Amino acid sequence: MTMFSTGVLVLTSPLNTLPLRIAPVLTSAAQIVERTLYVHLHPGLNLSSAAQTRPVYIPATRDVTSLITRLYSKAADVCSHLDIRVLLTNIRAHSLSHNPFPSAQTLSQTPEVVLTDYGVSDSSQMNLAKQCLGKYAAGCYVCKPNLATVLLAPGLEPAAEGGSSDSSPALKTYSDVVVGGTFDRLHGAHQILLGVSCLLADERFLIGVSDHDLLKNKMLKELIQPYSVRVKKLRELLQDIKPSLRYEIVPLSDPYGPSITDPHLQCIVVSEETRKGGDAVNKKRLENGLPELFLHEIQLIKDAHHTDIEEEKISSSSLRFRLLGSLLQPPQENPNIPALPYVIGLTGGSGSGKSSVAKRLEGLGAACIDSDRLGHETYKHGGPAYHKVVQEFGADILNEDGTINRKLLGRKVFENKEKLKCLTDIVWPEIVNLTKKTDKRGSS
Repeated sequence: MTMFSTGVLVLTSPLNTLPLRIAPVLTSAAQIVERTLYVHLHPGLNLSSAAQTRPVYIPATRDVTSLITRLYSKAADVCSHLDIRVLLTNIRAHSLSHNPFPSAQTLSQTPEVVLTDYGVSDSSQMNLAKQCLGKYAAGCYVCKPNLATVLLAPGLEPAAEGGSSDSSPALKTYSDVVVGGTFDRLHGAHQILLGVSCLLADERFLIGVSDHDLLKNKMLKELIQPYSVRVKKLRELLQDIKPSLRYEIVPLSDPYGPSITDPHLQCIVVSEETRKGGDAVNKKRLENGLPELFLHEIQLIKDAHHTDIEEEKISSSSLRFRLLGSLLQPPQENPNIPALPYVIGLTGGSGSGKSSVAKRLEGLGAACIDSDRLGHETYKHGGPAYHKVVQEFGADILNEDGTINRKLLGRKVFENKEKLKCLTDIVWPEIVNLTKKTDKRGSS
């Protein structure tokens, strides 16, 4: 079967039966689309009559938000390699009679194929249904010429006839909605947060993106994408899913940002995990003489593929952990560096996996030079940095046998940046010298 990079999946099953069909539909779609799959909701769409294939507004109800949550959750289970994006241009809380697509919407990735869960009762109707599907998709989104059309229904159980979703409560919306987060390597949980927020917002959506000090305590912070990259990917996603909103993306250097000072905000979207943060925002707003924000809580998504040392929920931390040991970028050739010995530098904070990677490389035959151990050797009794360290920091750092007491030395330097720099200026050059000597012995 031909594979396509990008596709649009038009879901036509009734809302009350669609949740049970999501997994098989996505599984079938993943056999045809390999990178980006846009999802367009139109429950009840009839593709057996060209006269009835017009896009309409779908009411934004609680059932719709539950469906979006379930869709991203199932996608994480059955097709986690796909970038799933539920499009919301035709979903509104306030009923409108005009066409939601006065002109075809341009997406960041141009669809090459359109798929649907629509089923035909007679095989003779398949060609007509495909023609209607192609015309419908091209009227909603700018697609590639010669757009391919696929009916997934032959491989699926027929959808049961269902009632309408009129009984589902309408979603209360707000003029201005705010969320905050790191938004590193966007995943299904981010998509739910952002998608539901877009449904709740009528005019403006304010997104605070963690930066600087807020990243210091993040697991594997060294692997967090740069702020500019995270913002670029956010803008691309948001323009895809609901281009009619006004988006404001701002950096966060503290946990609150503009959420406690902006008088126009009405709602903040949180998860079960961050609800306390939402309560803290409201406390600060009251202190500032501003009204509290409505807290809309979304569910966390379980990660069906997590390991024992990863979080149970889908998280960017787990995604960063899975990057350990992978090549993030190819090595750059440098003619000024000799080909042998080939030197690989392992750096990173505590718990970043340096020791694990070093053991793996040693198992492949590499010689490992431990700079931490060499650092300790430099100021051992008789070491190249011993006398300089004692002269700089005093004899009170010595044990009775004349060796340097590392705990006493640590107390002096780790609470004083100037003294710490003084120590590194003494020790680091000697570590380099010892490294070169060890390297020569290992390559001989």
